[in-house]
Amino acid sequence: MPTVILTTILTLSALYAPQPLLPVIMSEFDVSRSSAAFLTTVAFLPLSVAPLLYGYILESVSPRRMLRVGIFFLALSQLLFFWGPTFMSLVAVRFFQGLLIPAILTALMTYVSLASNKGTVQRAMAIYIAATILGGFLGRAFSGWVATAFGWRYSFLVLAASLLAAYFLLARLKADTRIQLSRPHPRLLLQVLGQPGFLRVYLAVFGFFLVFAAIMNFIPFRLTEISDQASEFRIGLMYSGYLMGLVSSLGAVRVSLWLKGEMAALRLGLTLFALALAGMLAPSVPLLFGVMFVFCGGMFLAHATASGLLNRCAGENKGVVNGLYVSFYYAGGALGSYGPGPIYRVWGWEGMIAILALVALLTLFAALGRGPRGTLPSGAT
Repeated sequence: MPTVILTTILTLSALYAPQPLLPVIMSEFDVSRSSAAFLTTVAFLPLSVAPLLYGYILESVSPRRMLRVGIFFLALSQLLFFWGPTFMSLVAVRFFQGLLIPAILTALMTYVSLASNKGTVQRAMAIYIAATILGGFLGRAFSGWVATAFGWRYSFLVLAASLLAAYFLLARLKADTRIQLSRPHPRLLLQVLGQPGFLRVYLAVFGFFLVFAAIMNFIPFRLTEISDQASEFRIGLMYSGYLMGLVSSLGAVRVSLWLKGEMAALRLGLTLFALALAGMLAPSVPLLFGVMFVFCGGMFLAHATASGLLNRCAGENKGVVNGLYVSFYYAGGALGSYGPGPIYRVWGWEGMIAILALVALLTLFAALGRGPRGTLPSGAT
């Protein structure tokens, strides 16, 4: 499990490391704010589609094998980003990373799920989600610090070395003896989506990460608007709210027990998330810093609860279940990381927050809604 946690942390660090550096990259390559933000979007685009293929493949290929191949090429891509001479070369590398990262994340989720029994899978998934949160925070904070101290490119050199170390450690990972490899049926995706309540949870996942990705991607530009002291390191520290997400994800199982159901915990997380979004209107760096803790806490409570719930209810075909989860998650991220850019440019930060608030309310409605396919197995509602 320690190797799985380390690999998860490094993978998410690689995904989010460029985010606090977007203003300096915009300046160095003389590109627009929306173009700089596209460095995040271009990685999310394949993340929203590729997991469907990788989840399908994981029904017939060992997760450990997919992990090692993905991590090796992700390490190589960090070197390419470090050397990237033009902005378009950085975009190309980020697209390549976007093809690799869903293979790694889907394999990680599937390995964790298969290595756990039905009674412990939700706790195991909560630990996995906590590792993704820590990786998201450390990737941003570390890249911001390195950029301020040595220059923005050196963050990616350190990531390359760390990922290469993880590649060798993964060789020691034990193959799960309970995995049953088989030839997947072409209609498997529709079968999973047709299970009671699954589509409703997937839609909620799409919505909350759309809003979350928008805030995470555009808040560096907001900070440079309201403060003339917003260095790369200080922007990286703004993501400290992720640490509250660490607490809420690890406590997700306990919250579900307290509320007598995972869906109730999911709704609580989304409600906190929506309320904190209003606090993003504050024109103060200290207030935004505080609001980020509530915002991230609510989001990751919903995230950890939803992933654990689906894996508990899935029973089988977990590669596809987790592939769909990652796809819906990052499809929302792809839209949220770029789509609000024109709204921000035309209507400002306040206009963007208003549109995101509407999306957050629709997401909460999806989690609250009921219908013929809206009831999950006992203990979930």
